[in-house]
Amino acid sequence: MTTQSVRPDASELVFHLFGRSVHPELLAVRAETEVWHEDYSASIHICDAGHMVSLRCRNETVTEVTAARQQLLPQKRQLLEKKIRGSRNETFQFDNGVRYYVSYQLEQLDQEVFLNVHEELARDSLTAAVAFAFPGTGRFDPAALSVITTDNWPGSLLVQAFHTFPENCAVVKTQSLFEL
Repeated sequence: MTTQSVRPDASELVFHLFGRSVHPELLAVRAETEVWHEDYSASIHICDAGHMVSLRCRNETVTEVTAARQQLLPQKRQLLEKKIRGSRNETFQFDNGVRYYVSYQLEQLDQEVFLNVHEELARDSLTAAVAFAFPGTGRFDPAALSVITTDNWPGSLLVQAFHTFPENCAVVKTQSLFEL
């Protein structure tokens, strides 16, 4: 017997960008990590529908969130709210000098390709900055998986996130670069 996943349908996902912090209590956080550098710090959270990354630099915070469309999030200082479909790229320049580049996409795959990608991500999760395998929906179905990697250098942070949606044979990928 198959049960419903904790994850929403992949077609219901929205990408948000805020020029402020967003409280993690608003989202169901499953796993988290911190990145510290002398120029900045970042909090990275895996949530039911995706993730939240908050970069703190020069007394300001930039936050990206992937969430379900019905997720209640603040409207104050929300800079971007776009449905995740196909592939999109965005660029923002903040008043404190931070430049932000993001590429995000939703890929619908045939089942065999999805299973291969899912296995590859499961292997990558062993060395990721943070990863989480959600409870499976059935004995033979793969569990939804989130894997986030980071590369940090003086003056920049690169965050790559992968979220699988087995019920949709879909993968959401984001790549975010914060330059100071």
